[in-house]
Amino acid sequence: MTGLNDPAFFDRYANEYDENDYEPTPTVDFLAGLVPEGGRVLELAIGTGRVALPLAARGVSVEGIDGSPAMVEQLRAKPGGRDIPVTIGDMADVSVDGPFRLAYLVFNTLFNLPDQARQVDCFRNVAQVLEPGGRFVIECFIQDLTEFDRHQRVATRALSEDAVNMEFLRHDPVEQAVTYQRVTFDEQGTTLRPLRLRYCWPSELDLMARLAGMRLSERWTDWDRSTFDASSRKHVSVYEKP
Repeated sequence: MTGLNDPAFFDRYANEYDENDYEPTPTVDFLAGLVPEGGRVLELAIGTGRVALPLAARGVSVEGIDGSPAMVEQLRAKPGGRDIPVTIGDMADVSVDGPFRLAYLVFNTLFNLPDQARQVDCFRNVAQVLEPGGRFVIECFIQDLTEFDRHQRVATRALSEDAVNMEFLRHDPVEQAVTYQRVTFDEQGTTLRPLRLRYCWPSELDLMARLAGMRLSERWTDWDRSTFDASSRKHVSVYEKP
């Protein structure tokens, strides 16, 4: 079995990834607005194509990279999925040929990389394949440390007469990492859905971008360009390569 931060780890979730309700339109509107004149676009961790396919339907030339072959199989099975070039590999290595007008990484997926060093690698490699003036867009949550009691948390996510969904979390403040175990108890038995995220603060991400030769050009709370402030629990940040 692959480790929690192995790029192929998400093979185990490929068949159920699209079961969660997700409306891509706000994300696609935002991204399409950054490439009105066209140009190549790269999605890191393209997954099952929940963003890439509707973006490509807008006439944007989208390519992708993903570490999970099973996720890409799900993309290929969808209408238009075989028309999107995808490289299988670690997104921190970005083994694709640029230049790209835009690169993007959504759903907190930057935090799937195991440590700060690999996250810095991701920024640097993205910068290498962006054209001058190109942009890198990321969507990330802001970790709420008040959720934890002695660096732990247990929560009931859903409860019925037939099943219970629970979530167990351990927080490592030194590594800035949260390890999850989402557990379902039902008539089928016990189902485990583990996950580990290495979170970053916005200021840390800005420094990573500077190390890669990029600068912050926009930051919003969400794809609707709502104002980012101290109450924001997530952000959409746009970095630009000079």
